[in-house]
Amino acid sequence: MSKKNVHIVPREDGWAVRREHADRDSSHHRTQGAAIDAGRETARRERTEVVIHDRGGRIRDKDSYGNDPNPPRDKKH
Repeated sequence: MSKKNVHIVPREDGWAVRREHADRDSSHHRTQGAAIDAGRETARRERTEVVIHDRGGRIRDKDSYGNDPNPPRDKKH
């Protein structure tokens, strides 16, 4: 079974952490920062990728926490 990425997505009342192809959100948060922290923790534990969306739903950023045989050069850090 393939590992599912963790997405940080906007909601009317804040932000949610949601696994890829899931029917429901994993957790809800008042701020995007809190949702990102929770999503990163899940991605680290499951050794997968966290995908951060902006308020419009577009992908803003990604971070990988798995074993990538060809990791990209990180230009953000």
